Amino acid sequence: MSEVLARVLGNVQPTPCFADGSAARIGSLAVRALYREVALSPKPGLVSPADSGSHGDMDFRTFLRSLQSLRGYFPEITRLGATAPDFEALRRLGVAAEAKMLAATGGINTHRGAIFNIGLLCAAAGALAAEGGHVSAEAVCAAVTQRWADAILGAANPAARSHGAEVTRLYGCGGARQEAADGFPAVLEIGLPAYRAALDATGEPELAAIQCLFALVARLDDTNLLWRGGAEGLAFAQRLACEFLSEGGVLAADWESRARAIHTRFVARRLSPGGSADLLGVTLFLEGL
Repeated sequence: MSEVLARVLGNVQPTPCFADGSAARIGSLAVRALYREVALSPKPGLVSPADSGSHGDMDFRTFLRSLQSLRGYFPEITRLGATAPDFEALRRLGVAAEAKMLAATGGINTHRGAIFNIGLLCAAAGALAAEGGHVSAEAVCAAVTQRWADAILGAANPAARSHGAEVTRLYGCGGARQEAADGFPAVLEIGLPAYRAALDATGEPELAAIQCLFALVARLDDTNLLWRGGAEGLAFAQRLACEFLSEGGVLAADWESRARAIHTRFVARRLSPGGSADLLGVTLFLEGL
């Protein structure tokens, strides 16, 4: 574990009881997954330790401050999940976590998607663990759908003016709420298979994560790409990702130079596949389970 990640995770000491043991472990898996996502490089258009990608208002250190502010949130929502809460209770906890994140980053949205996505999955994992159920990727995703799907979709504000909400209205794509309500099919059908296949082939978790990200960009109707580049920008990004994969992806000898070239082209167009990055974080979290 790197020194930076050790500082972000803190000194978690699991105990035999659920609240202080399982919740701490699940919460630390969430923070670890999000650290792995932001530390990954090269990533097309996204923030990494190397540069800020297509983002002029944030850098790697911004993400570290954000993660530090969320260290307590993921164990807390895991513990809340163990009490069989309704969606409103989870939402209130997420809103409080978002306020802490924005205070830590000076108002910059670094992890709103993770607060929602991984927060729900932590709650579902907490519920399953408390019931003595099997806490696997598939079981946790199914639990989100079974317990909160209707409330997730019902909580959407028709008048919302977030980027994701605007894109959903303009292009008719499902967005993050639909993905969560459906049990994260893009992660189960695209992200995890791509990650696991690349890990089997290379034995390198970092390479597997890069392959996973490109697989998600290639097939996801990424609302961040639609917001920044419209349908043309999304098609451009998907085409480059498909080409990268069809030429061998991370299994090709020149994969890194090709990935960096794609990153440069994304930055030139100010494209950032933030939705795909969010689901990469979900993939890494679920793989940890």
